[in-house]
Amino acid sequence: MKKNIISNTLTYLFLIIISLIILVPLIITVFASFKTLEQLGNDFPLKLPNFRNLANYIKMFKKGNIPLGFLNSMILVFVSVVLNTILASMVSYCLSRFEFKLKKFFFLIFMFGMIVPTIVTEVARFGIINSLGIYNTLLAPIVIYAAADMMQIYIYLQFMNKIPVSLDESAMIDGASYFKIFWRIIFPLVLPASATLAILKMVEIINDMYIPYLYMPSAKLHTLTTALMFFSGERNAFWNILSAGVIVVMLPTLILYIIFQKFIFKGITMGAVKE
Repeated sequence: MKKNIISNTLTYLFLIIISLIILVPLIITVFASFKTLEQLGNDFPLKLPNFRNLANYIKMFKKGNIPLGFLNSMILVFVSVVLNTILASMVSYCLSRFEFKLKKFFFLIFMFGMIVPTIVTEVARFGIINSLGIYNTLLAPIVIYAAADMMQIYIYLQFMNKIPVSLDESAMIDGASYFKIFWRIIFPLVLPASATLAILKMVEIINDMYIPYLYMPSAKLHTLTTALMFFSGERNAFWNILSAGVIVVMLPTLILYIIFQKFIFKGITMGAVKE
C-alpha cells in the first residue's frame, strides 16, 4: 500500500509539473495579449490583466491584415490537403497491392526522407522551386505540402492491408481498371485514415511559418503565421500585439483539435488493430 501511494504521488507530481510547464507560458501569453507595453515591463507576468482591453487584437487585425492572412492560409490548406490525400493514398495503394522489383527501394526512399533533416536538402529544394518559376507564389508551398510522407503511407497501409484482395479481383473480372478499383473501392474504405491525416495536415500547414516565410516573402501572400513577423523586428518588438497574434493563430488549430479529437485517435488506432 505504501509503495502504491508513493508511486501514485510521484506520478501525479510529475504530471502536474509537466502540465505547468505547458500551461504557464500559454497563460502568460494570454495575459500579455491584454496588456500594454508598460504593463508588460512593470507587472508580474501572471498578474491578471484587464480583459476588456482589446486594443492589441484590434491593432493585430488592422496592421497585420489578418483577413488576408487567413484567406491565404485557407487556400494553402484546402488545395494542399486535397492533393496530399490523393497522392498519399495512391502511393500507398501501389505499395500495398503491387509487387515490383524496386518496392523495397521506394520504401527506403520515404524512410530516408524522414531521417534526413529538412535543412540538409533545403538548398536543393529552393533551387527546384525557383527553377519551376513558382517562387513567391502560392504554388510553391502547395507543391511542398502536397508531397506524401512515410507516416501517411504507414497509416494508409495499415488500412489497405486489411482490405481483402478478393474485392480487387472481383472488380477486375467485371472489367474495372486499377484506377477505378482504387477510386470506387479502396479509397472509400480508407476514408477514416484520410480524415485523420487531413486534419493533422491542416494543423501542420496552419502552424507552419518556415515554408511560407521562405517561399512567399511578398506582403500580399503572407499567412496567419508570417503575419506575426510584422510585429517582430531586430530592435523593436511589440510583444503585447505579438501575443495577441499568437492567440489568434492558435485558435483555428485549437478548435480543429477539440472538434476532431475523437476522429484523430480513432483513425490512427483503427488501422493498427488486426482482426
